[in-house]
Amino acid sequence: MTYVIGQPCVDVKDRACVEECPVDCIYEGGRMLYIHPDECVDCGACEPVCPVEAIYYEDDLPASLQPYAEDNAKFFTDTLPGCEEPLGSPGGAAKLGALDVDTDMVAALPPQDS
Repeated sequence: MTYVIGQPCVDVKDRACVEECPVDCIYEGGRMLYIHPDECVDCGACEPVCPVEAIYYEDDLPASLQPYAEDNAKFFTDTLPGCEEPLGSPGGAAKLGALDVDTDMVAALPPQDS
């Protein structure tokens, strides 16, 4: 199991969770942040600092946000638009910096009101 970032993060990307993550497993996409399911150590440090309550332990994900569990993983396993290959497991978000890509599901969402 892992932590998952859901729809409330879209177009917000507060990054407080990134600062709290001790293993640098929260990656920045164009419109939201994504937790790498294989790099996350389930410490939970990210969840309480999220100002929009977008982060959930996978088992506690509300039904309306269930698609985001698979979508967070797809950010790393699928070839994203403009990328030649999947990100895989880069071993830390800091070395990649912000990426101007998102999964198809997030990219298709209408702009979210802040």
